[in-house]
Amino acid sequence: MLCIKNESALKIMAEGGRLLASCLELLGESIKPGMSTLELDKIAYKYIISNGAKPSFLGMYGFPNTLCISVNEQVIHGIPSKKKIIREGDLVSVDGGVFWKGFHTDMARTFIVGEASEEKKLLVERTKQSFFEGLRFARVGYRISDVSHGIEEYINQFGYGIVRDFTGHGVGRELHESPEIPNFGAPGHGTRIVNGMTLAIEPMINLGTEKVTVLSDRWTTVTLDGAPSAHYENTVAIIDGEPIIITDPNVRI
Repeated sequence: MLCIKNESALKIMAEGGRLLASCLELLGESIKPGMSTLELDKIAYKYIISNGAKPSFLGMYGFPNTLCISVNEQVIHGIPSKKKIIREGDLVSVDGGVFWKGFHTDMARTFIVGEASEEKKLLVERTKQSFFEGLRFARVGYRISDVSHGIEEYINQFGYGIVRDFTGHGVGRELHESPEIPNFGAPGHGTRIVNGMTLAIEPMINLGTEKVTVLSDRWTTVTLDGAPSAHYENTVAIIDGEPIIITDPNVRI
């Protein structure tokens, strides 16, 4: 069932979205070679709690930390650890959520640590752009599969692998709501986009194969061929027929 938000709920979600965006901005400024992924996680926890919110991921489905931090071939759901040290040239995907006044927002970025190869830089840049290619169709009058197709059509020209085992999703009172939002598929199918929808659109793109596997910790998901992966996500609200990125520190509703 679709969970449509009224103006009051959208305002609250925008407040939470600004907080989450500011948190990831802080993480981007803090990340450096030699630090552990657990150190980065602790920065996020302190920031979210000190601002009166709660980390959406902490304890969700048994997840033990504030952030999912996935390095290089890790696609999503990496568990922060003091043993996982960030190195020069790494791609570090940081996925976080904030629970604020009864509503969740969800957001992810892939950070390039120091100097990285040109192919890694392009992967991150194109993964980000694929989000915006899909966003063009996140409007009243289109369907969810039009968003999916926009992402796929852009990415296919580069020969990258589009992760198929995990998707974007609705978000709001629950972290994961309907509808599912794949990053691939034919246009013109599925749920119609209407005002009041709040969607977590999140391309997960691999430099190599689309195939992934989950490690023995039952969380960390890696590319099957060991190639690096990138992740870009925002929470988007449909307002007056148009998509508004509410995980943006400058957005006001």
